[in-house]
Amino acid sequence: MNCPARLPKPDSLDKRLDRVRIVLSRPRHPGNIGAAARAMKTMGLSRLALVAPENFPHPEALARSAGAEDVLNGAEICTSLDEALNGAIFTLAVSARRRNLGPEALAANDAADETVSMAVSGDVALVFGNETSGLSNEDARRCQRVVYIPANPD
Repeated sequence: MNCPARLPKPDSLDKRLDRVRIVLSRPRHPGNIGAAARAMKTMGLSRLALVAPENFPHPEALARSAGAEDVLNGAEICTSLDEALNGAIFTLAVSARRRNLGPEALAANDAADETVSMAVSGDVALVFGNETSGLSNEDARRCQRVVYIPANPD
């Protein structure tokens, strides 16, 4: 059985995805940066901002990016979250845990719809915390929405 040919994205969706920025705040492990770049490329995203990465650039990030070297090479290195969010008209804090602060958390599917809708008007940023502690409450409060992605607590 042959797989169907990949259909091109409509121009309007391409333009909106070009306005979506993934922000990794204080990532600790370079392999995770590479894996994020690979996931981004798979989803049609290319704008990566790294806030104070502990160890980047690094060969492991490149190895784990598996074909998304262009995303890594284009990554913007920022010294603060405010710098990484500069110019974004809509920002979302992505969390694996429920938070009782700020706006009500959106389900991931609803957040995706809202993100693409807002990207019609300007840059949008999805902010992820580091591997050990996630986003601080202070960083989450800098965003206009919180997105809750259920994860295994173990």
